[in-house]
Amino acid sequence: MDVGSVTAVSVAVVGVVGTLLSALLTQRAADRSRQRERERAELARECRGELLDVRTCYVALNTATRQYLAARTDQVHALRRDGSGPVRQRLTAARDQHRDVYAEAQLHVPDPVLDLAGQLSRELGAVYGMVKRLDAGAPREGDSRPTSPSGRSASWSSTTRMANPG
Repeated sequence: MDVGSVTAVSVAVVGVVGTLLSALLTQRAADRSRQRERERAELARECRGELLDVRTCYVALNTATRQYLAARTDQVHALRRDGSGPVRQRLTAARDQHRDVYAEAQLHVPDPVLDLAGQLSRELGAVYGMVKRLDAGAPREGDSRPTSPSGRSASWSSTTRMANPG
């Protein structure tokens, strides 16, 4: 075989191998690109899911807080009427629900929101304690029974004031 024939065969082999490698490398690059796109799509789904979880937590916390406030207000009105009946159970149930939802919020909401929710929860707890003491007839200094519908105040000193029930 002469040098020209060997060169021609070598060039042909290199050309065929180059063409095959080119297709293989292009396929491999496309596979990597599709994999990265799938990973980005999965990350986007996870982010949407996390945002939905946080939103759901915000809604639950807001709802539980409003129900707790409404039950507390109903209890204060019942104290004014000198009776609380089933309102007691509603207040306790609303408090328990708020506590459970707040515990869930501790896992999901960011710290600034959690700080505010914690402060509100502590204040609600303090008012809850005051309302329960008034209902049990064992007030502390600073607690007072709300004025009755007839305008008469309760038997405790009129110098003590109750926190704003609204």
